[in-house]
Amino acid sequence: MQLLSKSSLSQYAPQVGIIGTTAIHADSSIIRFWASGVSKYQLGYQNISDTSLGYVAVGLAEFGTGKADHMTFSLGDAGSIELIFDHEIYNGAGPDFVVFENGFSFGKDSNFLELAFVEVADSSGRFFRFPAYSLTDTLNQIGPFGSLNASKLHNLAGKYLGNYGTPFDLEDLKDLQGLDLSHIRKIKIIDAIGSLQNDYGSKDVNGRLINDPWPTPFASGGFDLDAVGIIHGDLNSSGIQVVNENALQVYPNPVRSNGIISIESKMQLAYYSLTDLYGNEIQRNVCSANLNQFELIAPAQCGIYFLEVGFGGKSFIKKIVVRPSN
Repeated sequence: MQLLSKSSLSQYAPQVGIIGTTAIHADSSIIRFWASGVSKYQLGYQNISDTSLGYVAVGLAEFGTGKADHMTFSLGDAGSIELIFDHEIYNGAGPDFVVFENGFSFGKDSNFLELAFVEVADSSGRFFRFPAYSLTDTLNQIGPFGSLNASKLHNLAGKYLGNYGTPFDLEDLKDLQGLDLSHIRKIKIIDAIGSLQNDYGSKDVNGRLINDPWPTPFASGGFDLDAVGIIHGDLNSSGIQVVNENALQVYPNPVRSNGIISIESKMQLAYYSLTDLYGNEIQRNVCSANLNQFELIAPAQCGIYFLEVGFGGKSFIKKIVVRPSN
């Protein structure tokens, strides 16, 4: 018998309460621990096609830590959050972690769901995205209070109703080069913009637009993160810890555009990553030798950036301000 790939399926696991669902309740005993901290986040617009409305403003980033409790953090259009854990996550049998949102039901398999992409990072600090699939109709835009059928969605957080987590299996990433599935340290959640306009809409792994309620021009717009629970985690290991500014030196800051930024530490540096306000990675460098100093060229474009430096199993986050060169 020939097995079908996930990309060729006509439907996926259905909603909570329907035979075949893969939803995991927040009280499930298979969840061993929860996100313990936030290393970085970026708020998205209430409506990316009308930025005059400003950014979302409901909830605190810390609401995404701890057990699912209906206290959520709204990401907004294309907003994102990076979560850290007290222990490393690994690829076990079946799903390895679950992501909770606050979707609600209109009855049967018609539900208000807001979706997000999920990525993971190992000790290198580089993120890898789960292959997401959306088979929802792309002819008609789902409006701000429209509904989705969960059986048309796979590997998109927010697929299930509040109190029920969407499971993710690291096995789906086993063929990706450079990812160590036995030492996952961070999980990143990125709002999927459900617009059918190519200028704004997010696409699944097959290049298909992801249709979900849009626009949601409210302070609570976009994906609402409740929690991330870990099923397969090494309780004897230590996860990423965010450390204070005294752990290493980053200078000068502010820096002139195209100037040199120096990073120094008494410990061996593992990597650095420089991203802009929208979460786009501008630069990255990974250490393979016993180096404790990096030099990088500041971006030519002025503005605010985030510098993340990994060393000694910990993570350092600092805001970098780039000013004009003269």
